[in-house]
Amino acid sequence: MTSTDTQRDLEEARLRVEELRSLVRYHDYRYHVLNQPEIGDSDYDRLFRELVDLEARFPELVTPDSPTQRVSGEPSPAFGVVVHREPMLSLGNVFDGDELRAWHARVARLLERDDFAMVCEPKIDGLAISLVYQRGRFTVGATRGDGLRGEDITGNLRTIRSLPLAVSTDPAPDAFEVRGEVYMSKAEFERLNAERTAAGEPLYMNPRNTAAGSLRQLDPSVTASRRLELFVYQLGWMEGAARPPAHWAALEWMQAAGFPTNPLAQRFETIEEVAAFCEQLGTKREGLRYAIDGVVVKVDDISLQRQLGVVGREPRWATAYKFPAEQAVTLLRDIMVSVGRTGVLTPFAVLEPVFVGGATVSVATLHNEDQVRLKDLYIGDDVVVQRAGEVIPEVIGPVPSRREGRELRRFEMPARCPVCDTPVVRDPNQAATYCPNRACPSRLARSIEHWASRGAMDIEGLGEQLAARLVRLELVRSLADIYELPARREELLQLGGIGPKIVENLFARIEESKTRPLRRLLVALGIRHVGGETATALAVHFGSMDALRAASLEDLSAIDGIGPIVAASVYDYLHDEEYAALLDRLQTLGLRMTDETAARGGPLENETIVVTGSLERWSRDRIEALIKQLGGKVGSSVTKKTTMLVAGEGGGSKRDKAEAAGTPILDEEQFLAVLRERGWSGD
Repeated sequence: MTSTDTQRDLEEARLRVEELRSLVRYHDYRYHVLNQPEIGDSDYDRLFRELVDLEARFPELVTPDSPTQRVSGEPSPAFGVVVHREPMLSLGNVFDGDELRAWHARVARLLERDDFAMVCEPKIDGLAISLVYQRGRFTVGATRGDGLRGEDITGNLRTIRSLPLAVSTDPAPDAFEVRGEVYMSKAEFERLNAERTAAGEPLYMNPRNTAAGSLRQLDPSVTASRRLELFVYQLGWMEGAARPPAHWAALEWMQAAGFPTNPLAQRFETIEEVAAFCEQLGTKREGLRYAIDGVVVKVDDISLQRQLGVVGREPRWATAYKFPAEQAVTLLRDIMVSVGRTGVLTPFAVLEPVFVGGATVSVATLHNEDQVRLKDLYIGDDVVVQRAGEVIPEVIGPVPSRREGRELRRFEMPARCPVCDTPVVRDPNQAATYCPNRACPSRLARSIEHWASRGAMDIEGLGEQLAARLVRLELVRSLADIYELPARREELLQLGGIGPKIVENLFARIEESKTRPLRRLLVALGIRHVGGETATALAVHFGSMDALRAASLEDLSAIDGIGPIVAASVYDYLHDEEYAALLDRLQTLGLRMTDETAARGGPLENETIVVTGSLERWSRDRIEALIKQLGGKVGSSVTKKTTMLVAGEGGGSKRDKAEAAGTPILDEEQFLAVLRERGWSGD
């Protein structure tokens, strides 16, 4: 065959490959997204096989977005990390119509108007994912993770038939992100469990966890065999084109591009229509072919979303209407006690295993001794169990009518710690009994587990089981000992079940954790009443551990959002002799004791600034974060303490109040000029 013939064959193959890919994508869309197939399985298989054969003959024609590449490559040894360009936020919850209306009233109050439309979508019980497209081609897919960073599962996501590998859009952005929920249908879940029953293997517990586990398989072919599906629910960032101005328009744009959106989504003008939709969908949930646990309600207008902003990690412009938790009745076999990192003894119920809320439950929280008494629970009772929000198993109460003829036993809180045998103490101000022994093995193990958690020092591999073993074998007697584990490598290797590679990875994560900023360190220390937001406020205000330790009780109490109880807790911790010694040792071991967002002496120190209206340069979240980073305080309303109002388009009553009070009113450019004059060089 001549080179001319070879080139002609290649060009003919290229044309046919492009035609086949177009046909396969079209029929994938008809089948997996619209549920309206136009050809039978055998005809589809013939087209797909022809494409596979042509790509095998002409490998130079294979492209990453070809339908044949949904399963390809060797199993991945590990998942990489993807940093989300914009955080993947969690949602606040409402549990009935009254709470839904209260959410709407808060939004209306913040916007100073109540004539805004809302979009309702079923809340799919699956795994949230981010999908990035470059010039119309799917390039990166990741899990939600902690909201800021997720796992790179691009290869596994390619196996999902309803996920388009290439799209053609109008407008055609250079790059964009969509977010969605990967789920497993009820029928597919039943099929998998039927196979496992036949093979004598343990059954999967629920579709959601099975879908999540399927996406985290190291071998994409395993993921492909699970027949996962996808709904997209949000258009994220976009480059090179104007983003649709409303969420409903974004859903229509994504659907036109070939993405599967939920057909039950609707747009409403009033909260009463929204409430009726939520109640109606709740009655239909069992008949759907996939699991849902509620309805997501969003303000439609994107400019209003930006104006409302975010509090913590929850957007003010959206909420999740959660359906009532499922309940079941089972036997309360025993009540036992666990010891947490703060020493608090928490009773928990040991139950006859029961299937409820999509999972088999054998233990459930009882919170504290007073709750056991209040609920009139006795060991030996039949009890009502529910999974609150379909996540946390909880004992609701007993079934008194079933007590006759039973041998019941009253629960008594132990007088001594069940782990270290130290006499316990009852806090007279709270319904809490605690072990005062700071060296209690259970307290230390739980503290290590908390220290290594994602929101704290993020030491992957140092979980509950390893923490307990390290304490039991006395390899770790203090949090600081974690950083001296590399010197005990041989002892770790002798534990069993821990190979050299696992140990080296653990040591690398321990070393990396030394670089975490002060805010993360403060969370990791487990100071009572100090969570993520309080830790951030302390780190931003003081900037360093030295400055924080030098602060007086009055200095701490003066920080916005930190009341006298929290201030006293922080002050007592920092001036406790044992904890002070721990901080000194951690500093000697090389842990970072500063934060990059220190604000003392910043260009906006002593300023209290209120932001209103629609801004163009900054989002509401960004400008409020910037004000705090530069030393200022953000006010929610104009008062005598307000030193300036930054106003975008509109502004309503806040602008009127500022004008009446003589408070300076600045637009974005004027505010930027003030920052430049005071030495700020950011953008």
